[in-house]
Formats: sequence, structure tokens, C-alpha cells
Amino acid sequence: MRDFLDKVRTLRWDDHRYYHQSRINQTLHLISAISFLVAYGLLFSDPALAGLVGWLVGMVTRQSGHIFYEPRGFDAIHNTTYAHKESIKVGYNMQRKGVLIGVWLSIPVLLLVSPDAFGLLDAGGGAAGYLHNLGLLWLCLGAGGLGFRTLHLFFLRGPVWGLAWAFKILTDPFHNIDIYWRSPIALMRGQLLDPLDGEEAHA
Repeated sequence: MRDFLDKVRTLRWDDHRYYHQSRINQTLHLISAISFLVAYGLLFSDPALAGLVGWLVGMVTRQSGHIFYEPRGFDAIHNTTYAHKESIKVGYNMQRKGVLIGVWLSIPVLLLVSPDAFGLLDAGGGAAGYLHNLGLLWLCLGAGGLGFRTLHLFFLRGPVWGLAWAFKILTDPFHNIDIYWRSPIALMRGQLLDPLDGEEAHA
């Protein structure tokens, strides 16, 4: 159990220091985290709506922060290149995210071609039926993306790494709120980048 928790802490700290230096990105992650908690609650009452909230609010805000606001040049704080950070990324680096986003964007088109997803779902009726099926398929995509990478890590690094990463992803909304709730305040004060003070205490 200690080994598992140590790996979770390592994954969280590496993710924060390498990929969340921008205060704008941190603020967007705070919004994303809150929306994911809403989606978690909706899983028990309306899974399709949970899928829509999770992807349209949670993932759009989260990935927009990475794509548009996170520094991509040489990381002078950690003396490493962006390419090196991408090469050691345990979860979805930008290349893998690009594939995932491509699949995500293709699903609405698929439903226009086949409203019942080639017999997998009830075609429903009108816009409401379309959005319901879209939410369900996006929810399946999220679960599938989590499961695929977890299983992949089983073979790449071992089961403990895979489980630690999956646990980290599922609990990220709680952790992001805990560490980023001050980010909007820092941003309003003009601090665009997190100085990452106290790194030794987190490592």
C-alpha cells in the first residue's frame, strides 16, 4: 500500500510541476474539477448528461488550459525540455491526447450517420435523443480511455503503476480543487506562472 501511495504522490507532483505552471491553466483545471464532481454525481441519475458535462465542460476547460496556456519551451525551473517531459509522461501526453480528442470529435459525426450507433443504442428521437446517445458514447469513451491506458501501463510499468495512475485520474477533481482553489486569486493579482515554491516539501 505504501508503494502504491508513493506512486500516486509522484504522479501528482510530476503532473503539477511539469504541466500546471500557468495560473490560467490551474484556474481552468479548478473549473474542470468542479464540473467533473457534478458529472460524478450525475452518474447515478443521468449517465448521458454526466458524459456531456464531463466532456463539454470538464475536458474542454482542462485541455484548453494545456493546449493554449501552458508553456511549451525549455523549462528553466526544472532544467528540462518540453520534449523530455512529453517522453516521460505516464498518462496521456499531447500526442496521445490528440488521438483521444480526434475520437471524441468523430463521435458526433458517427451519430449523424447512424443515430443508433450501428445498432448499439436506441435511435431515440430528435435533438434530445441525439444528445442522449452522444452523452452515453462520450461516457463510454472516457471509461474506455481510462481502462485502455491503465491496462497499457500494466504491461509497460507493472500493475501498481497502472492502478496508481487510474486512482490519480479518478481523484484528480478532488485534488485539483485542493491545490488550485487559490489560483484565480493569484491570477487576478497578475501572477501568470506559479513560482512552484516549496517543491522539496511536495516531492
